[in-house]
Amino acid sequence: MDASDLRIALFSGNYNMTVDGANRALNRLAEFLMRQGVTLRVYSPTIDTPAFAPQGDLVSLPSVPIPGRSEYRVPLGLNDAVKADLEQFAPNMVHIASPDFSARAAVDWARERDIPVLASVHTRFETYPRYYKLGFLEPAVEAWLRRLYRKCDALVTPSQSMVDTLHEQRMHRDISIWSRGVDRTIFDPSKRDMEWRRAQGLADDDVAIVFLGRLVMEKGLDTFADTIVQLRKEQVPHKVLVIGDGPARGWFEKTLPGGIFVGFQGGADLGRALASGDIFLNPSVTETFGNVTLEAMACGLPVVAAGATGSASLVADWETGRLVEAGRPREFAEALAPYCTNPDLRARHGAAGERAARNYTWDAINQAVLDTYLRLIGQRAA
Repeated sequence: MDASDLRIALFSGNYNMTVDGANRALNRLAEFLMRQGVTLRVYSPTIDTPAFAPQGDLVSLPSVPIPGRSEYRVPLGLNDAVKADLEQFAPNMVHIASPDFSARAAVDWARERDIPVLASVHTRFETYPRYYKLGFLEPAVEAWLRRLYRKCDALVTPSQSMVDTLHEQRMHRDISIWSRGVDRTIFDPSKRDMEWRRAQGLADDDVAIVFLGRLVMEKGLDTFADTIVQLRKEQVPHKVLVIGDGPARGWFEKTLPGGIFVGFQGGADLGRALASGDIFLNPSVTETFGNVTLEAMACGLPVVAAGATGSASLVADWETGRLVEAGRPREFAEALAPYCTNPDLRARHGAAGERAARNYTWDAINQAVLDTYLRLIGQRAA
């Protein structure tokens, strides 16, 4: 079998409703697969005004908006119309990209027909309850995920640290890496724009600590804010540059008075904004890879990040930045302070990160997923 024989049904909980790392990775994968001759159909909730045009055929799943987070929708399973579409499409591979009700139904549908299933793990969903004072639910969510993933033939996830975590959680035995790439036409030190910085209120000698991502609590906004408060107490010179938007923006702005909030940026504007910062701070532990960390490295910024899944596989401690134990604002501040005051250290670690980012090209990375599809079908046939 080769790529042109593949018929893949890809299930996503949010394929193009918002812009985030998982959505961008799935759409890049879809574009790559179709270039290789794969027949692909995507099943996902849809909205009237998506964030971007989807790659490939998109079939709408029944869904409802998440209360208080209407930018996301929860898939409700497979209705008769979707099941009929699946039967007509006749996939020989099912790929689930989010552990929701539709994905669970799709896995059961595939197992009944002896069709192999690949699951890609993009997010540490089991960690989300802790950011909403529901940490006691974390073991139950982990068990719920385990029951789903063990029904699949294999898992792929973006980093070795996440592979290790999934093994520790006993999610599956067959787990391989589907890494992430970076678009160097957008993310590059050459995109730094001093005029843009000045327009945002940054002086040429200001050191801007950057946050990039959706402004939601599970991105570690509380740790970021507490770290900045600690730096201010210690009178370490710096400014704060926040790139992104989301439901927690009001809280973040109130907690970080004087911060520069430039809102959502996309494409070339995002590359310019990120490269115009000086240090990247990523305290989140929910990512399985950390696309924003790689993008910051590609822009030549030293990275201070939580030593958790994702960033731990990207940041070389004391070489391209610092890794800090998650949830430790004082330690984050201690790691940031030398970068704020030592431009040579900042430049040296930023340049090392930019060199490391050159290794991440999208086509080579997506080929690993295509190879996994073919391997699983071969195993099932054998």
